[in-house]
Order: sequence, then C-alpha cells, then structure tokens
Amino acid sequence: MHKWIRLDQAFIMGIILLSLASVMSGCSSIERQPEVILPELKEQQVQHKPVSILQQKLVVKGSAERKYSFVIKDHAGESKPHRQAVNHPHNGVHKPVRGIYVSGWIAGDRKRLDRLIQLVDETDLNAMVIDVKNDYGNLTYRSSLPEVKAIHADRNPLISDIRSLLSELRAKHIYTIGRVVVFKDPLYAQSIPNGALQKKTGGIWKDRKGKPWVDPYLAAVQNYNIRIAEEAARLGFDEIQFDYVRFPDHGARVNEEVRFSNTKGVSKAEIIGSFLRQARARVHAAGALVSADVFGLVTSSEDDMGIGQSWRIVSSAVDFISPMTYPSHYSNGMYGIDQPDLHPKEIIRQAMVDANKRNTYLHKSGRQPAEIRPWLQSFTATWIHPHQHYGMNQIRMQIQAAMEQGVNQFLLWSSNCKYDYHS
Repeated sequence: MHKWIRLDQAFIMGIILLSLASVMSGCSSIERQPEVILPELKEQQVQHKPVSILQQKLVVKGSAERKYSFVIKDHAGESKPHRQAVNHPHNGVHKPVRGIYVSGWIAGDRKRLDRLIQLVDETDLNAMVIDVKNDYGNLTYRSSLPEVKAIHADRNPLISDIRSLLSELRAKHIYTIGRVVVFKDPLYAQSIPNGALQKKTGGIWKDRKGKPWVDPYLAAVQNYNIRIAEEAARLGFDEIQFDYVRFPDHGARVNEEVRFSNTKGVSKAEIIGSFLRQARARVHAAGALVSADVFGLVTSSEDDMGIGQSWRIVSSAVDFISPMTYPSHYSNGMYGIDQPDLHPKEIIRQAMVDANKRNTYLHKSGRQPAEIRPWLQSFTATWIHPHQHYGMNQIRMQIQAAMEQGVNQFLLWSSNCKYDYHS
C-alpha cells in the first residue's frame, strides 16, 4: 500500500528551511464544498437512505462503554444522510477514531477476523479500515455495478457477505472505513487500455514493478472509482477512504515518459483535488464520510511532491486526511533526525506540528480543513539498517507524540494485519 519517496538530501533540507508562510501562500482558488456539521464516532442500527427528519440518534463506543446521542444537521438546519459520529471541531463530545487495517483476505477469514474483533473489544480501538478495492484493482465483495462486472473486478470476492459483516461490526459499535485504492489499478488498466497511463512512445506505461496505472485525468476513471465508493457507502460503510489517490511517484521521470490525458493544462494537484471534491459530495449523498491517504512528507512538503498531493488541496476536500507517517519511510536527516526508524516519537511530533500549521492556515484563510488522522507504523521495517522491532512501546510513542500535538486519532498499519497492541 504505502510506498515512499527517498528524497535526496538537498531537497530534504530545502523543505526544512522553507518558511511556512511561503509554503502556504499559493492556496488553490478552487472552492470547497459546503460544510456539514457532524457528530463524533459511531451509530447503531443504521438505515442507508436519505434522512427525512431533522434528528438522527447515534451510539458510540465510549471508554466505559457509555452511549452518547447526537444530532446531525448542516448549516441550514437540514438533516444529512451522514450517520457517523466523528471527531469534529463543532462537537461537544470528543471520541476519536482509533483503528487498524484489515485486508480483504483477513476480513474474509472468520478465524483471523474474530481475533481482530476481539482485539478491538478488549482495547480502546474502535474502528477497522477494510479493503473495498485493493491494490490489484479487485473488489473484495460481489458488486452490482455493471462497470465492475464488465472487467470482472469482483470475480473472486474475498468477503462472501459484506452486508452481514458490516452489520456484525455495527452491532459491536465498530466504526467501518472502506479502503478504495484509486489510481493504482492494474486490472482496470489492462482491461480498458485507453484508461491507462500511456507512454509518449506508444503503449501502456508501467511503473518500476511492471504495474500499469490508470490516468487520473480521465472522467471515466474517476467515475468508476466514485461509483464503487458510493456502492460501498450504501452497503453500510461509515466512511470511504481513498488510497493511492495520486499519480505514480518519481514524478519527474513519469512526466518525461507519460502522455497524460490533460487537454486543459490542469495541474496534478488540481485534478486530485477536483476528484476528491466530486467524490466527497457523492459519497456524502450515499451516506458516508470521506478520507484520503497521503504520503507522510506531504505534511511538510512545499509542493505536491510530483504526485499531485498538496496538503492544502487535499485537506480542504475531504473530512479526514491520513498522512502515512511511518518513521521507517523517512530519509536519514529528515527533520534533522538520523536513522528515523529509531526515533518514532520525534518523527511523528514534527510531522504533526507541520500538519497542524497547514490546517491552521486553512482555517485562517476561511477554509474548513480535514481532521488529521495519521497512519502509524505497526510493522518492523527489516529492510532498513539499522532498524528496530515495532511493538507496543514504539506504537505508544507514536500515539503519544501525536496526542501531544492535539491529534487524538490514529490508524495502525500492518500489511499482514498483526498488531502488538493493548490499552
């Protein structure tokens, strides 16, 4: 899922020295969708259809299993089809999301899934990020969408009964986030070649691992992913999380090799922002919130890193923004820290400091930024030398560093879904 760009030292130090004012002076002129006042974390007995009444009762998992009720209204006092209780600056009660990644394989394996449910039950965790469309372009459940059927993207569903699974998790007050991998979609690219990134010399472009990507500039590609997100929301997911919502990394090389379907001269960052705003409006209408994953260094970078991820654009287009702040993925010397994998607290602290500064600027410029909910490292990066084992102590250091900066939400990433975590 989460690759990283190893920046050269000069560029890294350049980022560190740039002033925040300079970073943020060029805010996008694209307007944000109307804001929705939302409650805190989780409800029970959800009806996935538009709400016709002004009040909707929600239930959340509290630290002492207490139940809280909330009312969802927009600024005009009208009810919205949002069901989740989320961490929102307008809320009177603060119950942050604390989640773990659950792959489609694990979600479809009863025994292993039960172990993760037990982990959530026995700790302060309250959320699961579950694959909807994975890194290969495969859906994890049987879809009813004709465009999915046309390319057999749901031919081998890992989750036999998605509605039943979501109902079970809802009954346990577990907040469900559906992960949709967007522009890294080898299946779509191979099935519909015109939708893939094209080489300037002809043929489908592939990344260094031999995988094709789809072209983010194409409306058909965008609509395909939004349609899947809408379906997942209507099936019962509380939130849709867009991952790989970016262009391939090594942007300069990609620009030299790829002929984008960009007839209007729109920048990478602008097209990513446009996609997220459109997706947010439609997913909201389908009854779920929207989040987006970004590279960890996006919290501190002066530009879109060549991949179309600008903090100010993404944060102002979604409800939650999740920088992938894995210490092992930072280059030596970043933030003046040697061997970042050995210093998780320092890395997370600085990343959250920078993220908060970006969001503060958005507030001051009249925009409502997304809630910050970082991905934290819950795996051991054995390919890094030196490295350390990431167990509960390392996880706790990351959580503490984020909390010290006022960031009380987090998601834990482990590709094999094994977590050394306890409250």
